[in-house]
Amino acid sequence: MTSNKPTAVTTIRPIAASSIYGMVFHEDFIWAIDSNNGYLLQIDPATDNTTILNSRTCLDFIGATGLAITDDILWFTNGEYVYCCSLITKDFEPQLFLHLDGELNGIAVSGSTIYLTSQRQGKILVYDRNRASKITHFYAPGIGLENITVKSEEIWLTDTLEQTVYCLDRATGETIFSVLTPFVSPTGLAFNSDDEGKETLYVAYADREVYIRDNPNAEPNYELQYRDRTFIHPLYFHYSRQHNYALSNGYLVEMSYSEEISPLDPVAIDNLEWRIALPAETDRQKIRSVQAIGLPFTEEVKEGQRIAVFKFDKFNSEQRYIFGWKAILEVWSIKYQIKPDDCEKIPQLSPEYQQKYLQDNDNLAMDTEIIKQAAKIAIGSETNLLRQVYSIRNYVYDKLAYGIKPHIDTPDIALKRGIGSCGEYLGLLLALCRLNGIACRTVGRYKCPGDPLKRNLPLQPDYNHVWMEFYLPGYGWLPMESNPDDLFEGGPYPTRFFMGLSWYHAEMAKDTSFEFITSGGIKIDKETVSIGDLSLNHIRFMILAELQPEESSN
Repeated sequence: MTSNKPTAVTTIRPIAASSIYGMVFHEDFIWAIDSNNGYLLQIDPATDNTTILNSRTCLDFIGATGLAITDDILWFTNGEYVYCCSLITKDFEPQLFLHLDGELNGIAVSGSTIYLTSQRQGKILVYDRNRASKITHFYAPGIGLENITVKSEEIWLTDTLEQTVYCLDRATGETIFSVLTPFVSPTGLAFNSDDEGKETLYVAYADREVYIRDNPNAEPNYELQYRDRTFIHPLYFHYSRQHNYALSNGYLVEMSYSEEISPLDPVAIDNLEWRIALPAETDRQKIRSVQAIGLPFTEEVKEGQRIAVFKFDKFNSEQRYIFGWKAILEVWSIKYQIKPDDCEKIPQLSPEYQQKYLQDNDNLAMDTEIIKQAAKIAIGSETNLLRQVYSIRNYVYDKLAYGIKPHIDTPDIALKRGIGSCGEYLGLLLALCRLNGIACRTVGRYKCPGDPLKRNLPLQPDYNHVWMEFYLPGYGWLPMESNPDDLFEGGPYPTRFFMGLSWYHAEMAKDTSFEFITSGGIKIDKETVSIGDLSLNHIRFMILAELQPEESSN
């Protein structure tokens, strides 16, 4: 499924660019629009050397977001307008081609056809180039600002909010497949062929990053500031029709989890066994190696989940240990390509799964009236399982706003309060799904800090994280994030992590607790001795290399 060879570092960082929107490959260079400055840039992909081509007309390009080149004509969108410039004269004086009622974002030109994207209208508009008249339109697959290119019989789109690239059928506008991008806010895309004819898809990104700025006049002598960040990076992908998913940019990641014994109170425990779940093997995550940290461990397997077991014959609070595991992981972004129409005639959930995954076995308050009513309202009259899960997700997003507290409340309390952490979002999702006969379970436990440009540096996550998997009979377990897509009050909500996970999710603790302790084979409950009272945990990630999937096929 994947290549074991790291890719060469091929990130392109144009000099002086602040916000690239729209890009094309033309005459061995990247041509791109810097929307903030109004620059039409010519970028050497091998050296990052950058030339401003429209030195005298930059003001006309400020705010432009889409770019296309065909037949010695440069096309771009700006607000409600489509402009064109002759590449023969090279004066880059924009000529008005089309004015529409509604802001336009991206543009692609193929032969006599012009494709325009409009976030405001939620459409891809198809126009006749010769007559400047509308032919038809397709509905946009995402909710963000979308840029566009055309390749053969396909339309390709980036979506800033969905963190996604879509491949659409050019004739029908139907989505063939979609892949997650490794970075947030993709703003442009273009294909390029090397000397051997191999095509690579490049994606531009534009966002802002936080940094510490020196300031001699401040006390202390630094301050927190924001700055623009824009760059271009290859998007590697592999679409497997057989397995109904698409993988994109993978990374070789070292993850370590360890405990430092540091008891708060005196304690003595005989025959202590300390269990910590290891990373799981999934469609998007493979374990290359695991080794012990500090102390050796034995390994056991429960429901397919590997667990490290550390044993202490006589444990007491005067002892000091560091112990845990370090794993080298191959992780990818994944997006499952399953549609509601595929779920009209799915098998019934097995009695075993009904017994195991429809019960209130995690304090989900499924017997409370408020949760029972919410379960009915969330799906309404919908009978399609995939649409039911989607409706439940949107219902939870409508009802909860994100907020962190010292402890996790049960779903009934979180629903009344209207605020929840990822764990409380998850609890409500689990309760509503299970009451509607949808098998589901908790997955987690951590996310690697999501900047794959930071290689070979120790990265510590700020907090743990959990999300959900739901079971689709005939297909298997599918992931769904608990709360990160709850971006706007009342929606619309992105679907990037509905049946999808980004590369930085570390999957473990499936069908078992991530970490627990036993004495003489009996699990010790939190009220007796809490792991948090015994030790301090240390979690560290290190991104070692970028990986490339098998050669993509459509």
